[in-house]
Amino acid sequence: MDITICTIGFAGKTAEDFFRLLKDAGVQKVVDIRENRGGQLSGFAKYPDLELFLQRVAGIQYTYEPLLAPTPEIRQAYRKGKDWATYESDFLALMKERRVPDILDPAQYKGTVALLCSESMPDKCHRRLVAELLSQHWRTQGHAVEIRHLATDPGPLKPNKRPRAK
Repeated sequence: MDITICTIGFAGKTAEDFFRLLKDAGVQKVVDIRENRGGQLSGFAKYPDLELFLQRVAGIQYTYEPLLAPTPEIRQAYRKGKDWATYESDFLALMKERRVPDILDPAQYKGTVALLCSESMPDKCHRRLVAELLSQHWRTQGHAVEIRHLATDPGPLKPNKRPRAK
């Protein structure tokens, strides 16, 4: 089975950029792996609005998989100490404790799916760790798995300038 696991974060993206990235990648399903999908800072990516937007704007299915989210304790420890190596170790131990990826059915990820979180870039985000964990496991089962990170480096923030009316 061919599986393409994309990863995407909504932070630092406009709704237009977010949905364009998903559509251009051919994403068929978004798997929300955030612990708190209804947070006020989520903007257009707040549940339940996101499910509606994905279906209406892009024809993309939405599903939620809290099993792939970090615990509040792991997130808080990282925010306090900024120690990525400890975060990664703790998160992967949590996945092992939850028996991920053994209990996930790769058929649910057939085609092109996107793992959704908030971080703009994947380097220090659990979605990258999940994608790598699933990919490694499913390849040992004979599946062809590709990982693609749907992120653009936002660079320095630029003020929103509108042309003046003449």
